[in-house]
Amino acid sequence: MGTLNPDLISKDLDAVFNDAVAIKDQYRKTMLIPEVVLLALLRRKETGAARVLEIFVNSRGLDLDRLIRQTELAIESRRDQDGNLDFAARGNRLVQLSRQTIILVDDALTAAAAQDEVRVDTHHMLQGMAESAVSTSGLLRQHGLTPKAISDVVADRQHQISANGTTQDHVARAKSGDLHAVFFREGLLRDMINIMSQAVHRHIILMGPDGVGKRTLAYSLSLLISEGKGPRGLNTLVQVDESALLDNEQKAVRAGLNQARDGIFFLPHIHRFFGGPVRAEFSKATPLIQKAFLANDPVIIGTTTEQEYNQRLAGVSAITENSQIIRVPEPSVEETGEILKVMRPHLEADYNLKFVDDALQLGARLAKRYISTSPLPRSAEQLIHRAAALVNVSNQSHLAFRPEVTGDPTTVDIEDVTLAASQMTGVPVSKLGEDERLRYARMVEHIKERLIGQDQAVLAVSRAIKTARVGLKDPKRPIGAFLFLGPTGVGKTELAKALAEFMFGTEEAMLPLDMSEFKDESSLNRLVGSPSGYVDSEAGGQLTERVRQQPYLLVLFDEVEKAHPRIMDILLQMIEEGRLTDGRGNTAHFNETVIILTSNLGSEELA
Repeated sequence: MGTLNPDLISKDLDAVFNDAVAIKDQYRKTMLIPEVVLLALLRRKETGAARVLEIFVNSRGLDLDRLIRQTELAIESRRDQDGNLDFAARGNRLVQLSRQTIILVDDALTAAAAQDEVRVDTHHMLQGMAESAVSTSGLLRQHGLTPKAISDVVADRQHQISANGTTQDHVARAKSGDLHAVFFREGLLRDMINIMSQAVHRHIILMGPDGVGKRTLAYSLSLLISEGKGPRGLNTLVQVDESALLDNEQKAVRAGLNQARDGIFFLPHIHRFFGGPVRAEFSKATPLIQKAFLANDPVIIGTTTEQEYNQRLAGVSAITENSQIIRVPEPSVEETGEILKVMRPHLEADYNLKFVDDALQLGARLAKRYISTSPLPRSAEQLIHRAAALVNVSNQSHLAFRPEVTGDPTTVDIEDVTLAASQMTGVPVSKLGEDERLRYARMVEHIKERLIGQDQAVLAVSRAIKTARVGLKDPKRPIGAFLFLGPTGVGKTELAKALAEFMFGTEEAMLPLDMSEFKDESSLNRLVGSPSGYVDSEAGGQLTERVRQQPYLLVLFDEVEKAHPRIMDILLQMIEEGRLTDGRGNTAHFNETVIILTSNLGSEELA
């Protein structure tokens, strides 16, 4: 005996089947018969089927209570033959489907396929129950619920009904209160509305790094449309469910385009449909998307990064000639603080904690200053989530994650955010909270506590670092770049360790690279990583990957004269431009690093 594939049904329909199992037990039935499933469907609210029934109640006089009573009576007298298919209910329980219920599921699959839906949802099940081959059909038809009547309602109100299948309409979610409040970036929203109000070239590509809030702009637009403040004539903003895209891209995109008619179709990461380094061929959904760009309805909003646009979309004339680019910059620290405040009710509900204003503002500042792996606001959101998790885990565990001075265990305060930032970046808490001016005033004394001699070198390094720290340097370049010359044993490496410990709190914040291991041109890939498609390309480079993961770092190039000349070119770019691009196209920024080169050349003359 087989088991019904859970990937074929929506979450709502899975819940209906589980409700039906409880009803089956209540009526002491041996299997799931169509009448039992129908009763579960009629009782459960906030589903596609419930919305269809509500339309029939309001516009066609359906007596829902009477239908429920008749279904309850039908269950008591109904018998059916065994089927050869089980439903996997909660608690790993296998419940047998009757032969008629299997026919019902098959009819629902047919209805879903006809509407280009990837999964069977509750309204498809309702359509299947009205088919003549199923025992529930006569009962439903008495109340005007014929297959054609249901199909017509679904086709006419699809944006209201298909909320839990292949697609979701964010405007409908906003109207029902399911869409969380978001921060409005008014200038960007105004540009979007102006473009979508044009007669031609209405499609939009939102371009910006991952994490700057491109998707949130779409949610903001949905909220405006729900309040009647959006572009005139555009009443929906439809997005395809990500898991539906994985199941069948072509069907999912077609369903989204159909539901988004006279509205907006939102495609995050639109470049994924146009090939790439790993996936050379185009998606089967690509022609559908290109045709949509050639038309004016629906309006397409896609998101991408500048790199992905240049690599995959710039050569697609259907997109470049019929859309307009809106660049989405990283929000400021002040804007990020406001974004976190808007998120606060949702955060407090998720973690059952309070978040003080100062903690949210500090989260934005620390994320901008110390977390360079993601832009604002994503980095700040990650930091606040980490701080909240730290507080909750500390409250539930014997492990002392929080310092004893921390106050209210139900509140996330600035100490919690500082500690979370320390855990994420490796920068000690004391360094994050300490006044930098006072600390750098003692820089020379601190380094000389562990390094005897070399007064001139220590003084020169400290002056250069202090100059950079007060802002008198190119913000894109490293904090400092130094060449230490001298024979072995005079303290070049020890000075580097002392500097790493002073600036970043630990010697572990130093990345030593022995340049005698990089004599060959082929060794360049070890530093910056192999190009995509080559062996070990996913591993990243020893230098670039470490700096991307830990941007607050001292990089020591030991015996630099032994490196291959090509590596010298890399060092020059790193020092001059403050960035390197690895073999996979990811950029490592060196503006928060200290670069030290050591060499023995000329040591006799220097001595």
